[in-house]
Amino acid sequence: MRKVIATINMTLDGFCDHTAVDPDEEIHDHYTELLDSAGAILYGRVTYQLMQYWQTLIQNPSGEKVMDDFARSIDRVPKIVFSRTLQNTGWESARLANKDLKTEVLDLKQQMGEPIFVGSPGLIVALTQLGLINEYQICVHPVIAREGLPLFKNLSSKVNLKLLKIKTFRSSAIILYYEPVNE
Repeated sequence: MRKVIATINMTLDGFCDHTAVDPDEEIHDHYTELLDSAGAILYGRVTYQLMQYWQTLIQNPSGEKVMDDFARSIDRVPKIVFSRTLQNTGWESARLANKDLKTEVLDLKQQMGEPIFVGSPGLIVALTQLGLINEYQICVHPVIAREGLPLFKNLSSKVNLKLLKIKTFRSSAIILYYEPVNE
């Protein structure tokens, strides 16, 4: 059975805002390796459209190794997009989900293969509420943004977690690895 792993960047005060954090080469390298180990990554429409930026670096490499490597990795990984408004993805390695979130994820979990990563705040919350997240990898950046989208906005019940490990970066960012504790 495949694992579903929530992975996201956030500020110290709990906001998911890609403009508030500034990942360095070490963090980009970490996420490149993560994508290389992924069987698929799930996105909501908004996050997916933000990630489409990386397609431009596939077509016109920046010359920055870390950025171009990340672009190639995200281009390769299969992406499943949950959207009520998109008609197509415009990316060869992406497809629109053809089932509801719960059914799609349960079907993916039953397949053999590499982990399924979830990279959108709304999907992380929805899958947490469905009890379908096996692990959380939360990269906390040393930034207090004061505003933005809270990661666990609208979570309807308490979730207890067990710390598995911590990874630190030279930039003072850390990744907290947690698994849900079954009560």
